[in-house]
Amino acid sequence: MAVLAALGDPARHLPATLGVVTVGFGALVWAGRRLGWAGVPLGPKSLAQGLVVAAILRALALTLSPTLSNDLERYLWDGAVVLSGENPYRLAPEDPSLTPLRDEHWERLHHRDVPTVYPPLALGLFALVTPSPAPGVLLRGLLALADLGGCWALGQIARRRALGLDAWAWYAWNPLPVLEGAGMGHVDVLGVALTLAALHFALRSRPGASGVAAGLGILTKYAPIVTLPLLARATGRPIRLVLAALAVALLGLVPVVLSTGVPLGLVTYGVSWEFNGPLYEPLWRLLGAAGIDRLAADAVDTLKEATEHHPGWNRLYPLLYPQLLAKLALAAGMLLVVVRAWRTGTTEVGFERLFGGLLLCSATVYPWYVLWVLPWAVLTGGWAWRILSASVLISYLAQTNVVDVFPLIWAAVWVPFILGLWSDHRHRRSNPEEPSAWSRRSTG
Repeated sequence: MAVLAALGDPARHLPATLGVVTVGFGALVWAGRRLGWAGVPLGPKSLAQGLVVAAILRALALTLSPTLSNDLERYLWDGAVVLSGENPYRLAPEDPSLTPLRDEHWERLHHRDVPTVYPPLALGLFALVTPSPAPGVLLRGLLALADLGGCWALGQIARRRALGLDAWAWYAWNPLPVLEGAGMGHVDVLGVALTLAALHFALRSRPGASGVAAGLGILTKYAPIVTLPLLARATGRPIRLVLAALAVALLGLVPVVLSTGVPLGLVTYGVSWEFNGPLYEPLWRLLGAAGIDRLAADAVDTLKEATEHHPGWNRLYPLLYPQLLAKLALAAGMLLVVVRAWRTGTTEVGFERLFGGLLLCSATVYPWYVLWVLPWAVLTGGWAWRILSASVLISYLAQTNVVDVFPLIWAAVWVPFILGLWSDHRHRRSNPEEPSAWSRRSTG
């Protein structure tokens, strides 16, 4: 990370950045093996020492320019819109009524035609830092602190499972959360930290605190809403937990729905966004090659003639294209993932299957999305997701416009992950009662 700090602008020096990150992952593997062989337990002292290392890594990442992603610019723009009294869920950045707010952040924005997709707590955080002289640095600093809080919560959960320092370090010292949180300023680290805190409190039979943390997580990134059944099962008072979570979440979301309805930005994201989806990228191409869109159009023709209700059926034709059909199929897959994860016996495995399955069914997988799966892979001993935490950074090469996302970048990201899944599956079949060979439990 010290070398990364010297680089300053990661996007401008992308090959060097990826090289340094690769060295960082190599150091993490080496440190994890040394700690595992030494049998270092994750006790109060070792956790405190590990948090010091995690804090130093994040402090170094704060010296980077957040240029690998444009999200921070959007955060600060949305914060300025909130402070102006306008509604960022209703008004896109290009709206003429927001012209007086345009500044250097607006100049660098992508997707100016799309209103915000971020939940209320995230917007409140953006608005909080916007008036400061260095809002981007302040926001990244606050997110780094939240990420450290998540590392602490993960440490408490890992201690209950008698895991060693080597397992915990795979999140706390991992270059991915360091780079994407403190470095690029992605608000996902706050959502992950709140979800980890929710499970920590649930395991300690504190359903009220767990529900509040889960509700705040939902108001940061919507994803934690699907964890409520798992959290409820982890505590002795599930109704209190769910009611607390829903009360907090609805307190923030009801005003949004009343003033805007379903945010248009979310609809646009679901329908139009796509990048490096592991199943989506090959699936929509297969559907197109098989002519599924034409078969669907023929089916609509038949229904239209049978019902003689032409205007209604005609509205479907613009939707019958391979990309959207693939997204609809994967949306059904997401529903199955959620149901299966809720029925999983072990809470941590349920979280891994839940967030992992949703990620695999997503049409859009940016590197920071992997943060939602990584802590649970640490707890379950899964090696595939740890591999993905390294290989997913290859997707940044798409910014160079030299290599297409599919198939080369897609293969470089996902083939190592698939091999890791195969290795995990073989190990668990042959050693069903043991953790992954790559994650030894502490004997201390």
